[in-house]
Amino acid sequence: MGLRNLLYGAYERRLIARLPADRLPRHVGVMLDGNRRWAKANGADTAQGHQAGADNISPLLGWCEEVGVEVVTLWLLSTDNLNRPAAELTPLLRIIETAVAGLAAAGRWRLNPVGALDLLPAETAHKLKEAADATRDVDGLLVNVAVGYGGRREIADAVRSMLQEHAARGTSIEELAEVLDVEHIADHLYTKGQPDPDLVIRTSGEQRLGGFLLWQSAHSEFYFCEAYWPDFRHVDFLRALRAYAERERRFGA
Repeated sequence: MGLRNLLYGAYERRLIARLPADRLPRHVGVMLDGNRRWAKANGADTAQGHQAGADNISPLLGWCEEVGVEVVTLWLLSTDNLNRPAAELTPLLRIIETAVAGLAAAGRWRLNPVGALDLLPAETAHKLKEAADATRDVDGLLVNVAVGYGGRREIADAVRSMLQEHAARGTSIEELAEVLDVEHIADHLYTKGQPDPDLVIRTSGEQRLGGFLLWQSAHSEFYFCEAYWPDFRHVDFLRALRAYAERERRFGA
């Protein structure tokens, strides 16, 4: 084990040294996938898998800080996940609440809940808002905590918010239709004012978006990692950054 750690340390240092500082992402989205499969593979119960995943969040944020990432979006719970049995969902929500409270208590990161908070239990929504309030003035990495999040729901919420805003101004549907463009909707997304994700990472070997940042990821680069989220290591993160840096981003051109 000691030799293995020594070799990994040397490999990590080499990866870091070769990362071009001018080709690293500003915003990284992470789909924290595979907690339940990790639990099954390790003879643990589902709650233990979710807890192992929660324990890996703080290290990830530290790795992002080290390379100058400015925004991280963590997908912790989708709107579809809310349909899971109460026996799994209730402990998972408690784990998320505790994890977010711990991130806020660290005082290093500015937390921003994104998602349909109205779909969450009142206690969970309150804990997320409490963490956001507690870190509002923190001058550090901005961390979007996506709980009760779905990409389609976000776009629907953005359009609804935009229509309500224009209705309050007295704008007619016909007048709005004449001037409507993508920026009108972008200005009402959960992540309004933030750079779109440059890199989206999904763990566990799944190679699909599943509704994550559908609007914002139009020009993102994607990296799919075989490791289950609790097993995602610093070296895996560095490999994702290396792959990103080696790509030629064309932005559809």
